[in-house]
Amino acid sequence: MLVNSKTDAIDAQLLAEYGERMTPRLWTPPSPVQLELRALGRHINRLVGHRTRAKNELHALQATATTISILIEDQEEAIATLDTRIERFRKAGRELIAQCPTLTQQYKQLLAGPGIGEVTALAALAELTTLPELLKSSQVARHAGLDVRQTQSGTSIDKPGRLGKSGNAYLRAAMYMPALTAVRCDPYAKAFYESLIGRGKKKMQAIAAVMRKYLTGIWACMRGDVPFDTAKLFSSEHLRKA
Repeated sequence: MLVNSKTDAIDAQLLAEYGERMTPRLWTPPSPVQLELRALGRHINRLVGHRTRAKNELHALQATATTISILIEDQEEAIATLDTRIERFRKAGRELIAQCPTLTQQYKQLLAGPGIGEVTALAALAELTTLPELLKSSQVARHAGLDVRQTQSGTSIDKPGRLGKSGNAYLRAAMYMPALTAVRCDPYAKAFYESLIGRGKKKMQAIAAVMRKYLTGIWACMRGDVPFDTAKLFSSEHLRKA
């Protein structure tokens, strides 16, 4: 805009002109229930992280013969306290979902997916329910940082594609365990995973592809009001295009 200064008035004028030119869609804010569910889901995620660190510290204490017993007992009590807190907030999340017919239906549909238990369904629903319904599956994948980014510039830079990892870390973490379970227990996800490995992909790349597929499948369930179905998600057509 050829403006060298930066003031609040200049910024406001630039934002107004941007909005006029781009004509963005009118934003509808999430409902209080959706925001409350997201807050619960993120707090549970933080508590689980605290518990993981506490378990690692307990393992380190137990690995040393000179550790006095009171330290181990205190760490075990801390882990038990975190277990109680996590279950308390998960119960609150389930009760909140039960109060909303739409969330209840979506929650049940997600549970139909192989590898998706109550923990994953709650975490995924907490993050996805606040997103605009008009988003495409590719946009949701980008929101979670599961999109593949290419780095190409002339002939000197041609790096392999990598995950964006700049999106919603809570949502990305929620997809990891279901993907691991699916490639072991679900025949469609396993075939998709093995086809990628057979084409030279690394194991983590293949897992990330399954995570992305699962996320798009969950989003389709929420938008289309249908149960999660890996037979449709990992069809023969998808295998050929993988």
